[in-house]
Amino acid sequence: MKATQLIALLQEHDLFLRTTLPSDDTDFASLAYDSRQVSANGLFVCKGFNFSVDYLTSAIQNGAICYLAEQDYHVDTPVILVKDVRKALSLAAQLYFGFPQNDLFIIGYTGTKGKTTSTYLTTNILAHAFPKQVAMFSTINHIIGPKPEDQFKAHLTTAESFDIFHEMRQAVDNGAKVLVMEVASQAYLLYRVYGLKFDVGLFLNISPDHIGVNEHPNFANYLFCKMQLMINSRNCIIDADMDHFDEVYSAAKVSTDPAHIFTYGFNQPKATLSIGNSTATLTDSEFDLTVHSSNPALQDLADHYHVSVPGDFNQSNATAAILASRLAGAQVADMQYGLANTTIPGRMESITTKHHGTIYIDYAHDWGSMNALLRFLHTQFPDHHVTAVLGSTGDKGEDRREGFAKALNQFADTAFLTTDDPGHEDPVAIAKEIDSHIDHDKVTTTIIPKREDAIRHAITTATNDDLVVLAGKGEDAYQKINGVDTPYATDPVVAEDVIADLADEK
Repeated sequence: MKATQLIALLQEHDLFLRTTLPSDDTDFASLAYDSRQVSANGLFVCKGFNFSVDYLTSAIQNGAICYLAEQDYHVDTPVILVKDVRKALSLAAQLYFGFPQNDLFIIGYTGTKGKTTSTYLTTNILAHAFPKQVAMFSTINHIIGPKPEDQFKAHLTTAESFDIFHEMRQAVDNGAKVLVMEVASQAYLLYRVYGLKFDVGLFLNISPDHIGVNEHPNFANYLFCKMQLMINSRNCIIDADMDHFDEVYSAAKVSTDPAHIFTYGFNQPKATLSIGNSTATLTDSEFDLTVHSSNPALQDLADHYHVSVPGDFNQSNATAAILASRLAGAQVADMQYGLANTTIPGRMESITTKHHGTIYIDYAHDWGSMNALLRFLHTQFPDHHVTAVLGSTGDKGEDRREGFAKALNQFADTAFLTTDDPGHEDPVAIAKEIDSHIDHDKVTTTIIPKREDAIRHAITTATNDDLVVLAGKGEDAYQKINGVDTPYATDPVVAEDVIADLADEK
């Protein structure tokens, strides 16, 4: 990567201030924002809220010949000074990896809930349409190629910009033509997708979340950041049933012609696609689509669809996936096959026991997702006792705690409050905060800090008339505790172990 090229790109985005490089012809052999990853003749990016000059010193020792920063750290190494280092990192990564987005059709999903499910549904449809040519960046895992080593666990909903464009380059080199990815609000708050134009941007829904000291200062900022996906997409797809629909639609119109804005919803005569004749069970669902558009490319979408993922709310996610995959070139047969053959790790997984009811495992991690999940189960089995096992994350999303209580008050009978990625907070204190918002005339609560013990108690005390919901962790194999990813067996494994022990006792 030539310094001249980088400086020109930074100037184009009005980010460049000045440089102390002796020559603009400097050629950087590597790029890194982690000092441990720096190699010879590298450019090191000084990024982070708690950045220390010690990181820069380490980077120089490892081979950095220049650093990119917002301030001069007065070390004996040239600097490229910029107005915003996060934006600059995104542009530098795009340049360094050869603008891989230009070789991909990119679909981005945002929303408070449903991003992962919709991403999986879309990926499965497109994988049937374009075998071995579809990459995916989801909360659960990333797929950048057809080999086993090309699939790995995700650590952030939307990774750091350097990692995003690095993985895009790997995906392109592995033959990918399409990328389906989740786009968190943090991606725009922290400029992780700065300068990236999406071919299709989808806005699923919005409800208060990720609001706190370390995240968004308020709901308005949260909504604003999510709406940036609409402004940065060539085609926009929006759920017509969502709150703040008018605001999101207006944001889409800022940069997108209305002919390239598509909508969908339940029994919505003004939406592009209207969902009707829907039925849902605890294992799957079915629905019909009606097309309210003169666009000839959409007419054959009026058909019947079967979704292998349970929950009536997933019919909406499936419709979003249908529209997105059509814009990517998929046919109805691809859609019907993909939707009917999708499994999502940790999403509405169910385990039926002989004497202790049915156990549901889901990543539900905020009011919106928890409310939708419990409402659906309550609707399907109004006479069953609903027991929920859940906690709430520490260091972020503080508003989730009251939201969980709100959902429990409406649809649960018993709750075991426990640990779920407490971070640097006390999990018992978090549980007590949730408990303070619960109506104890409706919901019986017990605080059991160790998650394995809480799950064991919930299952062993359940009868065959009970539905036991294990919420939040899904197949996450660790708990974030005091800055350390502490190994955790995952909710499905813990539940299966409890069931096996109960069988042995009998």
